[in-house]
Amino acid sequence: MPDRKQPPEIVDAVNIDLRLKPADKFILDNGVEVYAVNAGAEDVLSLEWIFFAGNWQEEQNLVAATANFLLRNGTSEKSAYQINDHFEYYGAYLNRACYNETASITLHCLTKHVRELLPVVKELITDSVMPQEELDIYKQNMKQRLKVSLKKSDFVASRLIDVYLYGAQHPYGKYSRAEDFDMLNREQLVDFYKTYYQHGKLILFVAGKLPPDLEALLNQHFGDLPNTKNTERSLIISPAEDKKYRIENDAKGVQGSIRIARPFPNRHHPDFLKVQMLNALFGGFFGSRLMSNIREDKGYTYGIHSYIQNHVHETAWMISTEAGKDVCEATIAEVYKEMKDLREELVDEEEMLLVRNYMMGGLLGDLDGPFQIIARWKNIILNNLTEQYFYDSIHTIKTISAEELQDLAQKYLQPEDFYELVVV
Repeated sequence: MPDRKQPPEIVDAVNIDLRLKPADKFILDNGVEVYAVNAGAEDVLSLEWIFFAGNWQEEQNLVAATANFLLRNGTSEKSAYQINDHFEYYGAYLNRACYNETASITLHCLTKHVRELLPVVKELITDSVMPQEELDIYKQNMKQRLKVSLKKSDFVASRLIDVYLYGAQHPYGKYSRAEDFDMLNREQLVDFYKTYYQHGKLILFVAGKLPPDLEALLNQHFGDLPNTKNTERSLIISPAEDKKYRIENDAKGVQGSIRIARPFPNRHHPDFLKVQMLNALFGGFFGSRLMSNIREDKGYTYGIHSYIQNHVHETAWMISTEAGKDVCEATIAEVYKEMKDLREELVDEEEMLLVRNYMMGGLLGDLDGPFQIIARWKNIILNNLTEQYFYDSIHTIKTISAEELQDLAQKYLQPEDFYELVVV
């Protein structure tokens, strides 16, 4: 029995020995890799079908995202209403999403209903028909949404900074225009769907309270798909030559959206994990240098953040905030001031411990339940990493020195390397 009169011992998160629960791996008859985490107290599970069908693979803008959206909008046997009604009847949630390199179908359901739901998911993968009427509705809705979004400075800023970093034709830099939606036609979508879904490369991630015959179930429904590895496209980054931009999007606007960013290596670079620590200290959480200065001290903004973009290939280090247009330039000056301080002064041990505990606490949260654990594994697998990457990140958090952080700041936090954008 615990002594209720004595408070529990307080332990710094940095002193906790974190372990990543292993993911079971098995391979279906057609070579599809399945990663599974059997955990959790509730009889629920998630299944995610990952296809290499992102906008990296498309020849024309918006084809990948539109094909992904229309997956559940009709098959030769079921209408969009019947498909949605089927999943709702079983209390399940089916979603789809399209990213730069990949696209996904995600199912959350009660474990006991998975047998009734898997056949319909397979139907979406093998028999979606992309109805013309559904495409017309989608185009109309998306153009209307785009028209509204283009009035917002933060939306415009987020689009343009990626163009400056990667180039307008690169998958990371492309953005949607009304004329791009007009150019979409059903034949393009069907061709893309046949290539990258019906005959494309597939990986499965499963987590939760798993049925004992999971492997047999998945083999039954998905073990006969072609699972063909698609040719990897080679795309060239074409960054902008100029690095400073000021854009007026709304003459009556009172707020400016600020983006400051520089190109940065991906997860395979030896500095990547170390820079995660520097980024957290600089602007990666509520107690960061940028928040303390620009939000709490100066009052220029409600929030300012820095982060490394989550890309598989090239990536970028981004600082993002919104501020009153009369203090945008002062906000930028303070960002550079914080960079200068990190280049010139060593971080003290108290602040180092704060950031170490924050980052370890974040990892603890990432491991809180089967869905979070499988998300961690998905990040590892899709970035061609190994389990050791997780433990290397913990080692880096616990052992990186103030001198190493200063060296990294001198290497990467140089103002002349950053693109600078303000949209009002």
